[in-house]
Amino acid sequence: MNKNGSLYISLAALVLSAAAVIMSFRTSSVSPVSSSEAPAAAMSVEETLNNNPEIIINAMQKYEQKMREQALADAQKMISDNLDAINNDPNTPVIGNPDGSIMLVEFFDYSCGFCHRLYPALKNIIAKNPDVKVMVKSLAFVSPVSQYAAKAALSAGEQGKYAEMYTALFEMEGPMTEESIDAAASNLGLDMEKYKADINSSKVSDAMSGFNELAGKIQVNGVPALILNGKMLQTIDENVIQSEIDNIRAGN
Repeated sequence: MNKNGSLYISLAALVLSAAAVIMSFRTSSVSPVSSSEAPAAAMSVEETLNNNPEIIINAMQKYEQKMREQALADAQKMISDNLDAINNDPNTPVIGNPDGSIMLVEFFDYSCGFCHRLYPALKNIIAKNPDVKVMVKSLAFVSPVSQYAAKAALSAGEQGKYAEMYTALFEMEGPMTEESIDAAASNLGLDMEKYKADINSSKVSDAMSGFNELAGKIQVNGVPALILNGKMLQTIDENVIQSEIDNIRAGN
């Protein structure tokens, strides 16, 4: 789920594409266009665009692809600059083998539909790959209850049950509310008095702030976002994730 839509990119691409076409027509002329010929030349460009709208569409698609590639390159640079914080933050919960040699980090939001679609894939990845250490950093921007869910899970982690709470929240049936989250915590046998205190603790708040700050530094603008051994993965497909893990093992 992206924080920002593509409307502005598309509009900018459209304007730039049209401008590029017009410039190409002007510069491709054998001789300069006189003032008397200018209206005809402009009409020719307009007619060409009207008769061949795919020119603009193709240019817009190429522009958007270039912007995506540039954004990914920029994000990758930020990841490399902050890799230690990504992989070694002591406040980040681990739901895979804590001693795994392959690092898979997930930025997510408990209210994110795509994160819920990714969850079964991650569950299978953990089961099939005992050498993968899965670290999860919860963000909270998709819905008002996201913040409470993230803090509740971290609070459960203070009693050694983060993974269980993570699972309970992603497998919860019905709407996620503060009441249903608390019920899930109670079902795990947590000390509810300590659980409530920890939700409001500075330790939990500081952990959340750290996740948000890091997400900003490495340009995580949407969730889920996966980082595998320092490489950004833009997928929720289990097969793609598994293939990347296999490539790491093969030394590729």
